[in-house]
Amino acid sequence: MEIAEFVDGRRPRWVALENLLDQAELKGLKSLELEEARSLSRLYRSTSSDLLWVRSRAGAADVSGYLNDLVGRAYALTYPGKRARWSEVKAFLVRGFPDVMRAEWRAYAASLLVFLAGFGFGWVGMVFDPDAAPYLVPEQHLKLDPKERAVEEADRKASAGEQAQFSSFLFTHNIQVAFLAFALGITAGIGTAIMLFGNGVLLGALAWVYASKGMAGWFWAWILPHAIPEVSAICIAGAAGFVIARGLVAPKGLSRRQAVRMEAVTAVKLLLGTLALFVLAGIIEGSISQIHPPRLSVAFKITFALVVGAGVYAYLLSAFVRRRAEG
Repeated sequence: MEIAEFVDGRRPRWVALENLLDQAELKGLKSLELEEARSLSRLYRSTSSDLLWVRSRAGAADVSGYLNDLVGRAYALTYPGKRARWSEVKAFLVRGFPDVMRAEWRAYAASLLVFLAGFGFGWVGMVFDPDAAPYLVPEQHLKLDPKERAVEEADRKASAGEQAQFSSFLFTHNIQVAFLAFALGITAGIGTAIMLFGNGVLLGALAWVYASKGMAGWFWAWILPHAIPEVSAICIAGAAGFVIARGLVAPKGLSRRQAVRMEAVTAVKLLLGTLALFVLAGIIEGSISQIHPPRLSVAFKITFALVVGAGVYAYLLSAFVRRRAEG
């Protein structure tokens, strides 16, 4: 059949579908009569078949584009998807995420222990071999003495715009770290563990550098306010990676593909739950963490950090308390 003959024969169906789509898009699907709705469904299926036929013929780009538009519009009306409602988001944050944390506390504990092991390695490594600093300490902290940095930070005043920009950058960066820790679960958790351990090493080595110069208080006042929610979120993302790894390593009688798909549902919930923690960490790191003595004292900032940490873990562990209260 020639393309022109095909178009002439099918055009009435396409026009009918287009008219029904115009009506449904303008007034909603409920405006269609029962027979019109059935007709839209039939025309949608037949036009989809027509599109496949046209695509297999050369020299019919215009017709293909027209049909592709019709089919796309019909698909959007037929399968509009489900928009997340605020009530559902709230329910997940208030109950759903803590419930997942309760169910997967072992994965979180493993993730946190790997991070703390890295911290210990970084600290002990610097104690025994300070010359290893170029390999263990982040590069930007090698060029400036801790005491000089404290003086420099005390004199620096960031504008509200700079603080907001810094918070945005940190949020984006931390989200990338979390997604990488999650994605590396597909390496049977080895990549996730290496990433968590490596981040711990950097923090442990840096903590020793400041402690060795008598600046431990200043360092922890700088780090802790944002580090508690930030490190917790990264370790939760690491736990999500370990959940994925569990599907690969221990599929429990399922095929590995089925097991990973099943575990991925839980892992994604863990990952989504970290977003609120990263927002909190970014806001604090771009504001309170950057205000140094004498404007904010070490005691105030550490107290603030402990209050934030207590709030974060009261939230993360709330499902344990709720389940105990319920019975």
